[in-house]
Amino acid sequence: MATAKLKESVKQPWQGQLIRFTPYIAGGVILVILPAVMPSYIQGIWTRFVIFAIFAASYDLAYGHTGLLSLGHAAYFGAGGYTAALLMFHYGIDSLWVGIPLGILIAAAVAAAFGFIALRVSGMYFLLVTFALAQLLFSITWNVRWFNSPGMMGIAGLPRPNLGIPWFSWSPISLYYFVLVMFLISFFLIHRIMNSPFGYALRGIREDETRMRSVGYNTWLYKYIIFIITGAFAGLAGVLFVYYNRFISPTHIGITFSFLPMCMVIIGGSGTLLGPVIGAMVIIFAEYFASLFTPERWPLILGAIFVVAIMYARGGIAIHLSRLWKRMSYRYGSTKS
Repeated sequence: MATAKLKESVKQPWQGQLIRFTPYIAGGVILVILPAVMPSYIQGIWTRFVIFAIFAASYDLAYGHTGLLSLGHAAYFGAGGYTAALLMFHYGIDSLWVGIPLGILIAAAVAAAFGFIALRVSGMYFLLVTFALAQLLFSITWNVRWFNSPGMMGIAGLPRPNLGIPWFSWSPISLYYFVLVMFLISFFLIHRIMNSPFGYALRGIREDETRMRSVGYNTWLYKYIIFIITGAFAGLAGVLFVYYNRFISPTHIGITFSFLPMCMVIIGGSGTLLGPVIGAMVIIFAEYFASLFTPERWPLILGAIFVVAIMYARGGIAIHLSRLWKRMSYRYGSTKS
């Protein structure tokens, strides 16, 4: 009997492999095909979701993989976004090939400056210092007229970026697929970072920084490097958000925007590859449906989603889905070589 079961599991290893990769296959099919057959306004929601998936994934690099709980992550999102917006608004530079690299560079520079200060402390003090530094940047963009259109807070009416191809024109679906490509590149790079020796060292720092320091790791330098990297990815999300939204304001640097990626990561599952993506999908689409029926109660709905996730999906939705896939793979076929 036992021998027959063993032979059956050896004969059908593809079943377990198929189930193991089902989430990635299904996710890829949904992201590539589904938006193309939807109305343009729904395609805009999908674009927003993918942008915030990059934003949430950048936050998870610091929080989920390194243990750096920050309340100032929107500062790098806003730095990248404002860089692209100011280039177009003040200097007429709408080239995508200038806006994206420069936005990432400025966001990384802001993260480097903030990290040099904030990483001198830890725990609750780190949380408060990141919050204070982000609020400082928020105050600058709020009060300095150079960061705002005349008569309003923020910069509105921005054009779509110039791709440099004469015959090309932007549409909701082309913008979505461009953002999707940026997301896939970011997803691949984050995967490589977290599965490298550098990524393993970060997880060691998250679990026990004192022990990592005792065996010779310069833990401050590791945290500083990942802090800059997270700022760069958040800056990319900020640039893409400006290209999509054609508007940016100081509120995109404030505490509310810093809370969003934290919420997405906790709901989706911190320290996982798919967790931030799932969290971003839940919040962005829940916000869309709330805007249709009861927009004034969106903060209450967001709080309810957060509480339910903490109570009934502790560890994040991705963790529970991962356990489900594993149980199914063991049930329908072995994935072991």
